[in-house]
Amino acid sequence: MEVRFIDAAGAHPRQPDDVVELFAHDDGFFWIDIPTLGPDSEAFLVALGCHPLVLESCRQRNYIPTVHSYDDHAFITTQSPMLGVGGHVHLLELDQIIGHHYLVTVHGPLNPELDPSHAQVETDATLRRMDQGRFRPTSPAALSYAITSAVARRQGAVIAEVARKLPGLEKHVMSSQLRNPEELLEQMFLIRHELITARTTAAQCHDVWHRMARIRGLVDDADAALAQDAADQFDRVRSLADGEAQFLFGVIELYQTKVHTKMTVAMERLAVIAAVTLPITAIASILGMNVIVNSETQYLELLIAVSVMLVISLALLRWARRQGWW
Repeated sequence: MEVRFIDAAGAHPRQPDDVVELFAHDDGFFWIDIPTLGPDSEAFLVALGCHPLVLESCRQRNYIPTVHSYDDHAFITTQSPMLGVGGHVHLLELDQIIGHHYLVTVHGPLNPELDPSHAQVETDATLRRMDQGRFRPTSPAALSYAITSAVARRQGAVIAEVARKLPGLEKHVMSSQLRNPEELLEQMFLIRHELITARTTAAQCHDVWHRMARIRGLVDDADAALAQDAADQFDRVRSLADGEAQFLFGVIELYQTKVHTKMTVAMERLAVIAAVTLPITAIASILGMNVIVNSETQYLELLIAVSVMLVISLALLRWARRQGWW
């Protein structure tokens, strides 16, 4: 757990015990960053006066973003997608507790396979901006807005990463002879899964921040404007994902059209083969049952039968050619 006091001069490291001075400062506020929630940090949140439902939400994994409002603080969850192996998308959860004099950021729970640093990208980037003097938040809401904007940028970067795969996929579909359709189909639907996951996350984050902007009594007009702008950023990411999804669905439709066309041509050719061989099979059956009953081969009759078969087959092939079946 890292505690910092934020004022006009920047971010100053403090000890957790210093937060008892929470309401004694009018020139700044506290930022408490919790990489992993443990017994000590949970006891700290209890002492801070956080609602029991907030503590429960911080303990468990929230699969969808959420927002809760109380008399003196609000709890909001956002998620950052991170592309994994084999089309898997990790959702990096960031919980924020926003009060009048403090901001608490809680990371996780996190997949044990991931490095914890992946979940702290947004908070670390915001801290670097403050250390370099490029950002001076004047309220917990302003700091929360900066961190949340970094989440939106990360979501947009995931959309861009998925979008870079689409031109190659389109080229592959257009040039493919469908010799190995299973591999191509799996690739398309893995990309579709990545895109839909990122789009869904952005849409849900937009909804919770849109709700955050309308919590009266906890946020003033300036804070509400920041929350609404954060919601607009997520809405922009959702719009980008929708555009890329339309492009991907067009590629999938092209693939389906090629598959259906190939199947139709194959069925037409099979129909031609069946039409050509059917009369031959019928004549051969009749001859076998009624004509070829002699002790020796009758070459004249055999020649006539074979000639009739060839004439019928050639006539059917010519007719199928005129129909455009081959």
